[in-house]
Order: sequence, then structure tokens, then C-alpha cells
Amino acid sequence: MPKRTTGGQVDTSGPFKALPSGLHDRLRPYFADITEEVVRAIRTEIPEYARPMDDTYMQGVHRGVDHALRGLLERMAEPDTDWAPVKATYQRIGRGEAEEGRSLDSFQWALRLGARVTWRRVNALVDEGVLPRHVLGAFGEALFLHLDEMAAATTAGYTEARLHAAGELRQRRARLVDLLTADPPASAEAIAELAHAARWTPPRALAVVAVEHRPPTEVEPIVPPEFLTRFDLQPAVLVVPDPEGPGRARAVAGALHGLRAAMGPTVALHEGARSLRWATEALELVRRGVLADTGADSGIVRCQDHLSTLLLSRDDALVDAMAERRLRPLEQVRPPQRERLAETLLGWLQSGRGVAEVAARLAVHPQTVRYRMRQLDELFGDLLHDPAARFEMQLALRARELRGGFGHREDPAG
Repeated sequence: MPKRTTGGQVDTSGPFKALPSGLHDRLRPYFADITEEVVRAIRTEIPEYARPMDDTYMQGVHRGVDHALRGLLERMAEPDTDWAPVKATYQRIGRGEAEEGRSLDSFQWALRLGARVTWRRVNALVDEGVLPRHVLGAFGEALFLHLDEMAAATTAGYTEARLHAAGELRQRRARLVDLLTADPPASAEAIAELAHAARWTPPRALAVVAVEHRPPTEVEPIVPPEFLTRFDLQPAVLVVPDPEGPGRARAVAGALHGLRAAMGPTVALHEGARSLRWATEALELVRRGVLADTGADSGIVRCQDHLSTLLLSRDDALVDAMAERRLRPLEQVRPPQRERLAETLLGWLQSGRGVAEVAARLAVHPQTVRYRMRQLDELFGDLLHDPAARFEMQLALRARELRGGFGHREDPAG
């Protein structure tokens, strides 16, 4: 087991210190041939390296093998030598493999193959009497320790590069969310260029979801890779490509399960700002209790299902002005009766002015509806027969209902 130094670091020089003095000098003349044999084995046995020797990549492989074996000899010659520069070399190799988009599997295979070839050649030198047999144990331990440390350094560099690339990709995708929801909209060329850099295929249409999420205390939801997200915003933003496609609604609901969210309308690629604006307004209505909160279940609020509510909630002052104009006669009666009459008037306007349907809607006796309608006729007169006035009355009354104006129910005999 490697010992630790007084500074707490692991001392890996032990196996090298156990080697006989001068062994590196006796091995050095053979290492050029060993390098060539290792490279041939790599080209022959590993498909990814089956390339001509004049190939640029294979020239790099040759340099890597040579560097590895020279590093082994240097550590044998000076066991206390600083391993950090050699380690840095293999970290760079690992980063290079990651940047080229290759897996480390073939590289790790090449390291193991190189160690086997080297071990086999040294055994052959022992059999030929060039080296004493008692050196094999110590040499084998040093060789495979060297292999493990090269593999660890390469993996560290590879992992570092992958994390860096993932961070850059995340930043590009975040910028793409901003670009897709920009107002005024970005150009098609700008969107296409950033989408390519973010490895995202631009769809024909998209929808934007506003999500109530409070980072960093909450874990970010796991979403399909084709979705774009900005969970560092409040509300958080989710861009859904081709939202009307098969399985899309289920994917969105599954990803946001348990979160309060609202999905804006499906829009063209350059109209994401409009979808986000509607989604944000709908989410605010959910918070206020105007729209039902389905986020805790398996679905989310969809703007397309609440268009009239969104329309009436866009400008409270405008709705109040319309109510002041069309509902002023109701101010002549006392509040409890005013609420009953307003509720009855809205039911009458929504049901095509049928007494029986209004009674069923309000859970009162039809005679009660007739009585209230006579009162309303006295208050509004000919306005109840004016289509334009009726339309604006219905809008104003519906807006009042959304604000919680008709929560009180009276006795059916009232």
C-alpha cells in the first residue's frame, strides 16, 4: 500500500525505490523497439486506431507511447522525481479526447495493451539472460502503478473537459432561451446560429412554459434533452419544441410534476415572447386563485383553455370602466341583493336567457329567477334588449365573477 508523506499526500515512489540500481540503464536500449511494438499492437488490436502510421492522429499516439515509456524510465532512474509534469501531460491527453468527442474506452484499452506488451518484452529479456529474474516482481509493480496513474490522470482531464463542455453548452442553451423569447424577436439567422452551437434543432413551432420554481433550494426538474430551460429565473422558463406533437403534453406534465406552471400558446419560432407573456400572466392568475392550480396533479394550466379569462384579466381599469358604464343600475340596490341580481343577470346572459336553465345553474326555484328578472328589467330597461349592451354586461359580470364577486349563495327563496 502506498505510504503517505508528512504533508498528507500519497507517496507512490515506493515501488520505484525497490528496483535494483541501474535497471533503467539496462532497459533503455530496448525501449525504442518496445515503443514500436506497442504502437503496432494498438493499431492491430483496437479498431479505432487502425489507421496508417502517417496519419496525424497515429503520430500523436506514437508520441504518447514514447512519452509513457520514457516517463517510466525516468521514474525508475529517479524515484523521487516530480510526477506532476507527466501527470499534466496525460490530463491534456484526456482533455483532448473529450474535446474530440471520443470515448475513453479505446484509450484505456490502449494503455492496458501497452502495459501487457511492455511486460511481455521485459519477461523475454529475463528469459534471454539480459536481466535477472528477481527484478520481475518489483518491475511489474512499478509498471502497473505507472499505468494506473496515467489512466487516473487521463480520466481526470477527460472529466474536467466534459464538465467544462457541459457548462458551456448549458450557457449557450440559456442564451438561446433568451433569444427565443426576446421582444422584439431575434432574426432567424441569429436563432439558427446559436441553436447550432447549443446542439438544438429548431422546430417549426414552440410553446413557452412559466414555472414557479425557487432556486437554489429546490432541485431542478429533469426534462427531456430537446427542451430548453432557464431555472435561474423567476418564474423559471421552459421552451417546448413542437408542443402539439405526440406525447409532448405528457412529457411536459411529467417533467413539471408537482410544480405550479402555465403553458403559453403554440407560436412560430420567432414569437416566443408572446407565448411567454401569456404563460406568465396565466401563472399569476393561478397564484391569485383565478385559474385552477393543476400543477400538483399531472397537468399544468394551458392558456388555450382559458383565453376569455386571460382577455378579461389583461386590463382591470378597462374592465372597471366597462362595468361602471353597463352595471351602474345595480348600484341602486343594497349589496346583498346587488350580488344576487348580478349573479342572476350573468346566468341569464350566459344561458340564452332561459329561466329554467338559469334556475338550474344557480340552484334556485324558477319563480325566484322570474322575480329577480323583473327587478333587473326595472333597473336596466331597454338595455337588456340591446345586443351590444348585453355583450358588455356579460364581459363585466364575468370579470367580477373571476375576482370572486359571486361567492355568496342565498337561500333559494330569496
